[in-house]
Amino acid sequence: MPSITYIETNGTSHNIELPLGATIMEGAIQNDVKGIVAECGGSCMCATCHIYVDEKFLDKLPTMEEEEQEMLEGATAEVKSNSRLSCQVRMSNELDGIMVRVPEEQ
Repeated sequence: MPSITYIETNGTSHNIELPLGATIMEGAIQNDVKGIVAECGGSCMCATCHIYVDEKFLDKLPTMEEEEQEMLEGATAEVKSNSRLSCQVRMSNELDGIMVRVPEEQ
């Protein structure tokens, strides 16, 4: 299984193996990563699963759909070039070793 490292705002890190096809949001919720709220349950209807993706993995992510971009525009935390909604990114072998940071607020 591919692995992911979540970095919480206080610096706590969680190195977790996720099954192929699981979303980064699902992994965060199932492993009690603080700061991933996921109010809409992963249906891309809010921005409370906002993450910052390690720059070296950006070109391995699926293209951001318009719906995700619109939701990010309403994010509470600063939206950066490496911002994504964790509900819209599914684990793949290409993402093995990815690191994501949780923003200060959701």
